[in-house]
Amino acid sequence: MILIKNCRIIVNEKVFLKNILVKNGKIVKISNKEAFADKIIDAKNNFVLPGLIDCHVHFREPGLTHKEDFLTGSMAAAKGGITTILDMPNTTPPTTTIGALEEKRKIAAKSVVNYGLVFGAANDNLAEIKKAKNIAAVKLYMDYTTGDLKVDDFEYIADVFKASKLTVIHAEGENVKNAVEAFSKSKTKNRIHFAHISSEKELDYAKNSKVRKQVTAEVAPHHLFMNENDLQRLGAFAEMKPRLKTENDQKALWEGIKNGSVDTIGSDHAPHLIEEKEQGNYPFGVPGVETMLPLLLDAFNNNKITLREIMKLCCENPAKIFKIKNKGFLKEGFDADLAIVDLDKRQAVRNDDLLTKCKWSPYEGKILKGWPVTTIVNGNVVYDNGGVVDVKAREVQYAR
Repeated sequence: MILIKNCRIIVNEKVFLKNILVKNGKIVKISNKEAFADKIIDAKNNFVLPGLIDCHVHFREPGLTHKEDFLTGSMAAAKGGITTILDMPNTTPPTTTIGALEEKRKIAAKSVVNYGLVFGAANDNLAEIKKAKNIAAVKLYMDYTTGDLKVDDFEYIADVFKASKLTVIHAEGENVKNAVEAFSKSKTKNRIHFAHISSEKELDYAKNSKVRKQVTAEVAPHHLFMNENDLQRLGAFAEMKPRLKTENDQKALWEGIKNGSVDTIGSDHAPHLIEEKEQGNYPFGVPGVETMLPLLLDAFNNNKITLREIMKLCCENPAKIFKIKNKGFLKEGFDADLAIVDLDKRQAVRNDDLLTKCKWSPYEGKILKGWPVTTIVNGNVVYDNGGVVDVKAREVQYAR
């Protein structure tokens, strides 16, 4: 039994001071009582949030482990208050066959946070998609990015939509509109989720269609906290897919958070080494698992977002959209995946402090107010004030 005492929690928009009792990895009681426990953690009146679910990471394993792997990536995630990650399929080899999926399952077991795997759509793997078990979703690439999984055939794309309960789509610009049209024509009752929407036009295409009840949209922190002006300062270190857009697009994404057209925030953690970024033919992508929550907490301190919105976009909605069992909520009976955050902690992002293998951030030197201080996964403390304990997490299960 673990007792986490002096927790500030949010219930129905109101703040309460409570104690959380944890047994066998589950939240068994949230109350005012200080029950007996084998271990006591004092939250010191800090806010306790459900552990974040980052439904968009690239941990680069297998095949690209010089950039990141499941151990280093998950340690970085734990430091960022993230307790569950969903890993993307564009690895080497790509996760487009049952064999590659099972191999990745074995590899991912070293993760210190909970993990789920996203299966990849290729031009000829419909039979494999139909056989894939316990996957978070199928990822469909309609534009070029790291790896070569681009699919162009719209009839085949419609078949993917019919075969997959949930398809995560990498589409940019007009391809968002094309994806929605192909989905609409497929007449399926399944759902689609757009990754890293980056512009006002893309958000409009995604959320203003006849099938909008079956469509959800994610934004990434880099499109919320940077725009094309940052390219002049950072060059290749601010280059990702989709690329940074205008200040007006950036404002539209924030407006989307306020009006509910944005459903999730995912880091799109896509690490590359500094020396790779310094090459003329540099790869696209930036790391983000460690900085996503601190950036959002700093935005909270600047009145740009509420804690309730952070919980909804980073915990509750990801659990609902991907149908992840027992996660995303601070409720009795749910898994004890928790992030204790100090809203007054002021600290600069420093490359030297990062746990990601690539050891750099586009936010280097930026002072942020509000940081996770303790991360608990399945009732185990995996991160506490700078140190990560290597506790083996579990693959998530889905309610479908």
